[in-house]
Amino acid sequence: MNRKAIVIGAGFGGLALAVRLQSAGIDTTLIEARDRPGGCAYMWEKDGFVFDAGPTVITDPDCLGELWRLSGRDMAEDVDLVPVSPFCRLNWRDGTNFDYSSDDTALRAQIAKLNPEDVSGYERFLAYADRAYEEGYRKLGVAAFPDFAAMVRAAPGLARSQAWRSIHSVVSSHVKNEKLRQALSFHTLLRGGNPLKASAIHALTHKLERDGGVWFAKGGTNRLVQAMATHFERLGGMLRLADPAVQIETYGDRAVAVRTASGWRGEADVVASNADLMHSYRDLIGHHPRGQKQADRLGRKRWSPSLFVLHFGIRGSWPGIPHNMVLFGPRYEGLLTDIYDYGVLPQDFALYLHHPTVTDPSMAPDGHSTFSALAPVPHLGKLPIDWSQFAPVYAERILDEIQHRLIPDIRARIVTQFHYAPPDFRHDLSAHLGSAFSLEPTLSQSAWFRAHHRDDVIPNLYLVGAGTHPGAGIAGVVGSAKATAALMLEDLA
Repeated sequence: MNRKAIVIGAGFGGLALAVRLQSAGIDTTLIEARDRPGGCAYMWEKDGFVFDAGPTVITDPDCLGELWRLSGRDMAEDVDLVPVSPFCRLNWRDGTNFDYSSDDTALRAQIAKLNPEDVSGYERFLAYADRAYEEGYRKLGVAAFPDFAAMVRAAPGLARSQAWRSIHSVVSSHVKNEKLRQALSFHTLLRGGNPLKASAIHALTHKLERDGGVWFAKGGTNRLVQAMATHFERLGGMLRLADPAVQIETYGDRAVAVRTASGWRGEADVVASNADLMHSYRDLIGHHPRGQKQADRLGRKRWSPSLFVLHFGIRGSWPGIPHNMVLFGPRYEGLLTDIYDYGVLPQDFALYLHHPTVTDPSMAPDGHSTFSALAPVPHLGKLPIDWSQFAPVYAERILDEIQHRLIPDIRARIVTQFHYAPPDFRHDLSAHLGSAFSLEPTLSQSAWFRAHHRDDVIPNLYLVGAGTHPGAGIAGVVGSAKATAALMLEDLA
C-alpha cells in the first residue's frame, strides 16, 4: 500500500521535507495557510517593486541542490542562484566600512587597518571556525537527536568546540578591536540569537560562507521557494494553498488526519508540522494531553526577538550600496541586552539593509531601487506595545538613520513604502509572541534541548523548521528537513 504523509506549512523546512518524502515515493500533501508558499520567505509586489519578506542570505547552496538530485534533476532548471560579493558590508557611524568576503588579501588588509595585531588573532579564529564547522555542521547539522543518549554522544565534540562559551566571548578572546569583534559575532542575530549568549558553535557560519559563498536567488528569495514548490508538484506532490490547518486529529497516541479551515480532511500515515511550535502544540493538537503539556513547557522557554522591517522603493540606482549591509549603532552589548533581556525598544538600533536591485535590477522599475531595512526588536511578550501607533514613528527613525548615513534625500525619492511589525508575524505566521526565529538558540535550547524532530509521545507526529535542531536560517531548516525525513522514512519502512 502507498504510504501517505501530510506536511503542514510550506516554508523552506516544510518544502524541503515534502520534496524528500515525495522523492522517496511517499504520497505527500503540503498544506499552506497563505496564498503562496514561503512562510517567512513570503514576497510582495507593489508599484512595480518586488520585496522579499526574508530570509535573503543563502549559504551552502549544495544542501538545496540535493533536493533536486534526489530525483536526478538539476536545481538550475527552476531557479538561478547568483553569488553576492561582498557577502556583507559592515558600517559604523564614524564612517568605517568593513567588507566581509572570501577575498583573504583584502580581508586581512581591512583587519590590519583596524588593528594590525588582530590579523594573527583572526587566523586563530578561522582555525576555531573550521573545528566548529566540522563538529557542528558536518557531524551534527542534520542529526535528529531522537533521545538524550544521542546528545551524550555529541557532547565530546561540542566540548572540543567550547560550545558552552558564547560566540562573542570566543571572538573576543582572539581579536581586540571592538569593531572586529562585532563583525565576527553579529551573524547569529540573523538567526535570532544573541551573540552574547548564543553558543560559540555558531562560528561555523564563517567557514560555511568562506567555502560556499553567499548567494541570492535571481528574482528574489521567493523565486527559490517557487522553484521548490514547482519541483515538489512535478514529483507528484499536492500543494494546498490559502487553506490553513486547524487540527491534527489523533486516535489514541497516533496522528491520523489533518483538517483545514475549508473543511478539507486528509488522512495520513504520518504528519509533520513546519508551523510555529506553540501553534502546532497549543492549537493544532491542543485537544490531546500531549498538546496541552508541551504548550505549557514551550511557554516557559526563551523565544527569539521579533523584527521590525521597513520595505521601500525609491527613484535612482545605488551601485555604491552593496547587496547586504549592517549599519551598527553606537552600542553593541548594551543594545543586545536591552532587546533580549530587558525588552526595551532603544533609541538606537542595528539595521540589516537589503538592496537586491544592485544584483538584480529586475526587482524594481527601470531607474529605481528596492530596499528593506530590518531592525531586531523585543517580541510581544517582552514589549506589549501598540505597534499600530508606534510603527510609523519607528519607520521614520529608520529612514532618518539611512538618510544620515547613506541616502541624504531619501524621502524625496520614495515611491512606495510599508512596514512589517511583530503583530504581523503573530497574525500571518501564527508566530508565538511575534517571534521571528522561534526558540532563542541558547546552548540550553540547542540540539536535543530544542523541539524534537519526532514527537516523544505521538510517534507518527514530526516537526521540522526553525524550532528544531539546528535552528533558523535557510541552511538550518533545510538541514532539519533532512533529519526529519530520515526518521519518517525509517519509521515508514
